Amino acid sequence: MDTYELVVPCHFGLEAVTKREIYDLGYEITRVEDGRVTFAGDAEAICRANIFLRSAERVLLQVGRFRATTFDELFEGIKALPWEDYIPKDGKFWVKKASSIKSKLFSPSDIQSIAKKAMVERLKNVYRLNWFPEDGAPYPVRIFLLKDEVMVTLDTSGDSLHKRGYRLMTSKAPLTETLAAALIMLTPWKKDRILVDPFCGSGTFPIEAAMIAANIAPGMNRQFTAEQWKNLIPKQLWYDTVEEAQDLMDADIQVDIQGYDIDAEVVKAARENAKRAGVDHLIHFQQRAVADLHHPKKYGFVITNPPYGERLEEKEDLPELYTQIGQAYAGLDSWSLYMITSYEDAERYIGRKADKNRKIYNGMIKTYFYQFMGPKPSKRREAAEKTIERNSSNI
Repeated sequence: MDTYELVVPCHFGLEAVTKREIYDLGYEITRVEDGRVTFAGDAEAICRANIFLRSAERVLLQVGRFRATTFDELFEGIKALPWEDYIPKDGKFWVKKASSIKSKLFSPSDIQSIAKKAMVERLKNVYRLNWFPEDGAPYPVRIFLLKDEVMVTLDTSGDSLHKRGYRLMTSKAPLTETLAAALIMLTPWKKDRILVDPFCGSGTFPIEAAMIAANIAPGMNRQFTAEQWKNLIPKQLWYDTVEEAQDLMDADIQVDIQGYDIDAEVVKAARENAKRAGVDHLIHFQQRAVADLHHPKKYGFVITNPPYGERLEEKEDLPELYTQIGQAYAGLDSWSLYMITSYEDAERYIGRKADKNRKIYNGMIKTYFYQFMGPKPSKRREAAEKTIERNSSNI
């Protein structure tokens, strides 16, 4: 089976999370750049990466890399690539997107147009055709220019991988599923620990946490563009990968994951989303204000995405809101708080400095992932808690 260079775009600043996920799938990382990780893999790897990776935005198959500072060099570079190895005679091919950073060639529309012409020229010569029907499987091309280096890829995913298929109802300023999953994996939270999101919105943090706990592959219930590439990926590989994902699920997992929001309609939407994701039985959703956040157990986690106050009239409410977050957190004995927000006075009103702070872009918004870390439970306490849980489940 052929080996490819597979490029996985991810959130800027969270490359380490995606890298670890790829290692855990058993593949070798060949390159790490800002906002993307490249690894070597075969046709099966394309299936597995699309279905299993939680933090990836999409999976791209690299066709080639070369330097170009003129449109002539771009044309010749793309024409020199072995497109016939990927696109059959009836394939529908187009440049879905072109982006350029710090490069002499900077017009996306011109890059797209010239790239398409170069591909047609190559395939005309190989297939001895003057016209292509383009009525077969789709082969969308994505081209990235960075400092005059051109990376040419085929998009195996189609819709971005954050579209798991469960979130039909969203709240204001929702967090993408891929970012939520990556942030959870950045924390030390494990499925045997409590997790509470007091600003759950459409339920993304609790749902992604429940899917992680139950080992539900995020891409199990959606389709991918490369499923139609029968010339490159046997259909059986997709069936086998979905079967692997089903075998790895733990439907009987016991977890304590809770999502609160002050808006009753939002809570209702979150429940519906959780139901579609197949994890509604693992999450307790409730209408509740952050000021009412309390829990008798120790060593829990608050992982949340509170309001940022992007609109001017909302900014006035932020000092009081973040003061309430700080007061609620102060009353949670031994808990950890992980919070993504663009509000730069967050620490001031929470009342303490974060142990760690990571800059992350949520779309075009510069945000900060504040990490307030509680103490770890002792090994003896963990063992005692697990014994109690086992005994209570056997009653």
